[in-house]
Amino acid sequence: MNVKSATRENSSAKIVVQIDSAKFEEGLNKAYLKNRKYITLPGFRKGKAPRKMIEAMYGAEVFYEDAVNEIFPDVYQQAVLDQGWKAVGQPSVSAVDVKDDKSVEMTIETALYPEVTLGQYKGLEIPKEEASVTDEEVESEVDRKANEVARITTVDRPAQDGDTVEIDFEGFVDGVAFEGGKAENYDLKLGSNSFIPGFESQLVGVSAGDEKDINVTFPEDYKKDLAGKPAVFKIKVHEVKQTEIPEKDDEFAKDVSEFDTIADMRADIRAKLLKERQEGIDRAFENAAIEAAAKNMTADIPTCMIDEQVEKEMERFDYQLRQQGASLQAYAQMLGGNLDGFKSSIRPSAEQQLRANITLNAIVDEEKIEVSDEELEKEYKKLAETYQMDLEKVKQLIDAEELKGDLAVRKAAKLVSDSAVAVAPKAAEEEKPAKPKRTRKTTKKTEAKAEEKSEEKPEEPAEVKTEE
Repeated sequence: MNVKSATRENSSAKIVVQIDSAKFEEGLNKAYLKNRKYITLPGFRKGKAPRKMIEAMYGAEVFYEDAVNEIFPDVYQQAVLDQGWKAVGQPSVSAVDVKDDKSVEMTIETALYPEVTLGQYKGLEIPKEEASVTDEEVESEVDRKANEVARITTVDRPAQDGDTVEIDFEGFVDGVAFEGGKAENYDLKLGSNSFIPGFESQLVGVSAGDEKDINVTFPEDYKKDLAGKPAVFKIKVHEVKQTEIPEKDDEFAKDVSEFDTIADMRADIRAKLLKERQEGIDRAFENAAIEAAAKNMTADIPTCMIDEQVEKEMERFDYQLRQQGASLQAYAQMLGGNLDGFKSSIRPSAEQQLRANITLNAIVDEEKIEVSDEELEKEYKKLAETYQMDLEKVKQLIDAEELKGDLAVRKAAKLVSDSAVAVAPKAAEEEKPAKPKRTRKTTKKTEAKAEEKSEEKPEEPAEVKTEE
């Protein structure tokens, strides 16, 4: 094979290659062997006709297309490698010319990994908040712990706001019961606002044994067949229950924590919340620094790379939804659209993520970042511990060079973040109104491979709220 010409314009290339007759003959023979079982000629059993007879019957060109397909992968790879280029996406053949001597001239078009011009990526000014925790947030966590150990007891009195009532109910619109509007022995906490507006407030004052009609109107944004319609719910009250929340004192602290005093428990809660808040701020700061570096980078990114990133985002999101028993199709419909609309909506963030990836890889090259064998071994051990797998098994699943590349990208991300200058958010917003949106995870690719073989469940994503 000989490359006759190779031209590159931005991130697309056209390569004209000449393939000698011996290579093309190799492809023709492979095409014949693959297709002969489908061909029948008079005088021969099906699949036994000689190649020369088939070509005489149907023309010499009968196997040309399949022959080109057979030799194309090797030809394409070599043609791109000879130029020192990195191809992306699916290539295409725009012209094939078979000469009289059975040599072939082929024109290949392909997208290429973009040439990158880095802008500023060190010393970037990035807004960063100060981590803080309010007394109200600490007390909210104390209240949560108190509610977890609260006792619920039946009371012989009218229901008050905050009580739980056990009820049977059935809903009617225009005198006709509607689907999903009936339940028995349902525990409803008054004031929880878990039912449509006006429902719970009409149960304040009921007692065990009461029967009552509750009149409500469904909200305009409710599901179509009920939206805006008046309804009557027939209610029967079985029990009224009150929640007894323990006194938040030293005894309570001993019961629900390892601390002897409520003051020590509050201090520990504050410290943990502050640590969690700081970790979130630090992650956001790094992500914002990477995004800023990516905005300063110039590259002509092929559409096929963006398309591929969108598909990866779709697969990741679909996987998360399936862990919760949902599906991407249902989620898209719940948002009032379809998969095509959802795909379009995530395209900007996918492109932003791709730009970050390209930028970090360019920084790895620019800074000549390397990963030592010791660092590689440490990461393998960490993955093995995380997924509770045998170390050698993890090494079989995750290619060493691929993991090294991922670690190098992490080092590049740290370089960008460590060199960034934190500025007060207000001052930063005056200069840069656009706020970072995307959280970048550089280890997703390698961790996913181990996760596929692990029996451990991955971390659950945030719960999908079906009411939105």
